[in-house]
Amino acid sequence: MLHSYIDRALARLSMALRDTIEDERGDVPGWVLITLMTAGLVVVIWALAGPALAGLFEQAISRVSGL
Repeated sequence: MLHSYIDRALARLSMALRDTIEDERGDVPGWVLITLMTAGLVVVIWALAGPALAGLFEQAISRVSGL
């Protein structure tokens, strides 16, 4: 009785593990897309906010150095 319970539990575990491994391989393109979209957003935000941030930095440095 205990032996059959262990066999069934191991069979369920191996099937779940196999399904998980197979599902993960199909998820790689989604992660690539998320990475590329994040990089694109960073570039767009940097292009829009870059000049303003540079101005703030220069203003802060001039106040600190007294120039």
